[in-house]
Amino acid sequence: MKRNLKHINKILIIVITVLLSSCYNYRSVGLLQENNPMLPKYEKAEYENYKIQINDEIVFRLITIDETISRLISSNSSLGSGVRQMSYRVYPDGTIDIPFVKGIPVAGLTIREAEKNVEARFKEIIPDANVKISLANKTFTVIGEAGTGVFPIIREKMTIYQALSVSGNLSNSGDFKNVRILRDTGNGIKVMEFDIRPASLIESKYYYIYPNDIIYVRLAPSSFYKVNSWGGFVGLVTSSVSLLISALYFTK
Repeated sequence: MKRNLKHINKILIIVITVLLSSCYNYRSVGLLQENNPMLPKYEKAEYENYKIQINDEIVFRLITIDETISRLISSNSSLGSGVRQMSYRVYPDGTIDIPFVKGIPVAGLTIREAEKNVEARFKEIIPDANVKISLANKTFTVIGEAGTGVFPIIREKMTIYQALSVSGNLSNSGDFKNVRILRDTGNGIKVMEFDIRPASLIESKYYYIYPNDIIYVRLAPSSFYKVNSWGGFVGLVTSSVSLLISALYFTK
């Protein structure tokens, strides 16, 4: 009898442990946590403007009172019957070729710095030239437990939270403490790994995303025995009780 009670006690301990650890809690999946000493604390970092890289696609717009030049530029920026701005690829030597102006260095420059370079070259032939440029490939990629796809960057300073909300939903089964961003720095791919839960993530070096970033949220190892909903929890309780009843029956 005592032996049977020992077996039952062991089974009860196992069942209770499973039940207590089977649900997601705020500390494990909550964002913007401020008073959790187990989480890392990130330092604030200055926002750095994106710098143009080789193979980026540049879109430019020339503003001038010279109607002839404007028409020529417009004709070079349309395809078929639909008018759209053409993009110009940054060559391996870091330059772009634009109608009437060739070999303009832009790689390694911010958008504003590149605008000044392009505008200066145009002013050599069009004194009142005003140039505006932007990136055509202004997108980021998400894979894993936060959705999958390639999405546009809809604002200049887009945050990791905004990016994940656009991609769908950060699943509770995701590994919140090991989120990764793969970023092309121009000198190779940099892998940035961080915990997305602490509030100190705001304005840290992990907070903003950049064109061509790849955000990867892997499946958390502990998610195997977790449940996402109340229905799942009830099902787990029911199966655990059934297991206990079976154990009691066979230990008689």
